[in-house]
Amino acid sequence: MKYDVVIIGAGPAGYVAGIRAGQVGLKTVIIEKTNVGGMCMNWGCIPSKALLESAKIFDKIKRSAEFGIDGIDIQKLSFNWEKVKSRSGNITKRLTDGVSYLLKKNGVELITGTARLVSENTVIVNDKKIEAVNIIIATGSKPIAMDKSIANAPVVDMEKLFSLEVIPDNIVVTGNHVPAVEMAQFFKLIGKTTSIVTNSNRFMMGFDDHLISYVLEKLQSEKINIFLNAFAEKYENGVLTIGGKEIKCDLLVNCNSRKATIPESEIPFVLTDREFVSTSDDFETNIRGVYAIGDVSGKSFFAHVASAQGIHVINAIKGIKADFNTRSYPINIYTVPEIAQIGMTEKQLKEKGIDFRISEFPLSANGKAMIEGNTEGFIRMLSDKKFGQVLGVQIVASNATDMIAEAGALMETDGTVYDIAKTIHAHPTVSEIFMEAGFDAVDKAVFK
Repeated sequence: MKYDVVIIGAGPAGYVAGIRAGQVGLKTVIIEKTNVGGMCMNWGCIPSKALLESAKIFDKIKRSAEFGIDGIDIQKLSFNWEKVKSRSGNITKRLTDGVSYLLKKNGVELITGTARLVSENTVIVNDKKIEAVNIIIATGSKPIAMDKSIANAPVVDMEKLFSLEVIPDNIVVTGNHVPAVEMAQFFKLIGKTTSIVTNSNRFMMGFDDHLISYVLEKLQSEKINIFLNAFAEKYENGVLTIGGKEIKCDLLVNCNSRKATIPESEIPFVLTDREFVSTSDDFETNIRGVYAIGDVSGKSFFAHVASAQGIHVINAIKGIKADFNTRSYPINIYTVPEIAQIGMTEKQLKEKGIDFRISEFPLSANGKAMIEGNTEGFIRMLSDKKFGQVLGVQIVASNATDMIAEAGALMETDGTVYDIAKTIHAHPTVSEIFMEAGFDAVDKAVFK
């Protein structure tokens, strides 16, 4: 069979590329070996955030007396793991069913199986030859396996977390980026003794140093044990040895750095030094007409970026040429409070020799934040001193992951601190902190 586009992998990169391809009239087939939605929908982005939301509500109920709510016996509160998993599963099913519907609606064929590239325009799946003008690799990534020295430890990947019947009391999370921080706080919020082992000196790489310091202080204030640039060395009798220190460990959750899941190919891919598929700025691999998007290319590990890459490649195939902006995308952490960042960091601005100013405003002075009882947090806006162009924004707030979109829209249009200062924000809203940060840069914040 012949197609315009063959896509290998049905995660956020693959299914968005597929839907877009169908919309613009390209005959398209997606090959997926397991579940539509990929890691993100089935055990990553969506399910993990559903777990976190349940944990956040569980934790906030403990503060109900502050809001004038009586009659809740805190001692009788319990976190029902089975119901939490069921709710998460229902959300996942609704979303994956929706994706399947959209693929069908747009004429995209879906084949279940494992694909193998045999040439620049031919794929074999289930002993069937499929030919296409363009092939898109969207096979994602997976966490690096634990060291063999602790092979006897009770290790669980996120993919298998939802199969646990109970969550034990002593949890150790390994990893150095967003998923590890989120899961460490999740376990702590539901009352577990929690530790995080970063197993690298690149903790929260890509975030501004100010936010990294905030995250570390936050974890420490919540009495989450932190082992920076350390490695689990030995596991014996329920005890994990880390850097010579012994801690109780009933469950070791693998949120390690990720490695590319590369499909079998008779034409070898050129790989990066980290063994991801190397691509051009337009995501074309060394094989002509074969593209790699999402985690497998190692350029980003965020679903929203993977989806944007998918749209970019399909547009390019249709002759719509554009530059892909690799810096103007948000990085989110769904913790309590949430954390979000977009654009350049202080360090990057200094390295480029840009003369910039930092304007800040705390949530403690925001009326809506006080009403909601969520006054922990701030906004930091980095702007060019000469023209006032906004170059980076960092937010810590209960809904920072939604608020960061305003910063994205501002930066997409080369907006300035003057633009944000004169934009009228509804009152009372948490988003008023944008206006205050703008005023802080222009002259003085009104309520600071």
